[in-house]
Amino acid sequence: MSHEQNHHAKTLPSSLEAPDFVTAWRNRALGIAIVAGIASAIFLFTDPLHFLSAYTVGFMMCFTFACGGTALLMLQYVSGGKWGLLLRRPLEAMSRTMPLVALMFIPVAVGMKRLYLWAHPDVIEGLKSGAIQSFNAAAEIHAIEFKHAMFTPTGFVLRAIIYFAILGIFVFLLNSWSLKQAADKPENVSKWRVRFENLSGPGIVVYSVVLTGCAIDWVMSMDPAWYSTVWGLRYLVGQGYAVLALGILTVILLSKAEPMKTILRTTEMHDLGKLAFAFVMLNIYLAFAEYLIIWSGNQPEEINWFLDRFRGGWGIIITLDFIFHWVIPFTLLLSRNLKRSKSKLMWVAIWMIFARAFDLFWQIEPNFSKRNLHFTPGILAYITVPVGATNLTIVATNLSGTTPPIKMALQFDTPPTLTSNLRIVDLDQG
Repeated sequence: MSHEQNHHAKTLPSSLEAPDFVTAWRNRALGIAIVAGIASAIFLFTDPLHFLSAYTVGFMMCFTFACGGTALLMLQYVSGGKWGLLLRRPLEAMSRTMPLVALMFIPVAVGMKRLYLWAHPDVIEGLKSGAIQSFNAAAEIHAIEFKHAMFTPTGFVLRAIIYFAILGIFVFLLNSWSLKQAADKPENVSKWRVRFENLSGPGIVVYSVVLTGCAIDWVMSMDPAWYSTVWGLRYLVGQGYAVLALGILTVILLSKAEPMKTILRTTEMHDLGKLAFAFVMLNIYLAFAEYLIIWSGNQPEEINWFLDRFRGGWGIIITLDFIFHWVIPFTLLLSRNLKRSKSKLMWVAIWMIFARAFDLFWQIEPNFSKRNLHFTPGILAYITVPVGATNLTIVATNLSGTTPPIKMALQFDTPPTLTSNLRIVDLDQG
């Protein structure tokens, strides 16, 4: 390799506009969404329960990118760091899909009587008489009666409206202020930085509370007898896991052309890889800590959720989930050379997104096929529906005016800092 190829440019490229192939991404995503949507429509009529549960997985993945993108954006404003300079516009692009994700909640609300036992009419009488089959009827009756004030169809919908309204406020302010800051004079950079920090600090706290409510309402309450104090934190870390993977994938793909080709240096790519490794470690730590505490307590009212995911073939799924979600990314991200290779790190990021979706499948599907894993044609909906939903959000991301993800991000900092940040980096010496 020549000496010139070992170094990045010292100066920014003349154009900071997004490359033309970003439009091709939208068209490709639209085509995939249409094909997956047609396939999903078949399951809607042939196996509506599998369709709705698979749709919930797709909805939660889209919510992960929209909500988690907003949170990671606020975290970057509070903490600073050059890694955030690269991810800021992709994160804003994710956050601006929030209105679409809010609309995607409608099918969940419409189908809640199929998805949530507590929403079923006359559920208590059905469990007592045996009309509603359950392995844990006594505990479910007690839980539904105890949580009745919270888990009602009206309360379920009203809380969702509140969740999306709160998140929407932060999305609006972060994006509108970003546009105003980009059009402002360079000498006002410090003023905008303070404003973003003052919003993002409390915003992270509010996000944590809202996300906990969302995770409890939309996933945990599928099993009304299940509860876990670490559930919200697990979803918080899971969102960081998936959002960071998508952000890494985005900037690597954008680096095939200017301006990201110049801006994405080996050092920043290495930093992103190390941050991804941290999320992988924290993710498995929380999941294992939750299991260990419940296993050591061995309380009958607590262990059924795990029993439903260990028995009847589900042991294979949780083993695969452990391998997909932790073993593979952990092992690969240990490599320093991999974290400094665009092609290799890109595939790890793709794998992490898949692993997150697989983990959601393991959490959600056993609620509907307890202790007996059935491979029926309807289970294929877990492929078509999430794929269609996530690709639809990609289309919305591009249609919402987010195609120049680099230009305004670079304008956030002062020119002297940017110039110094583009110092020469030798790929061989690090």
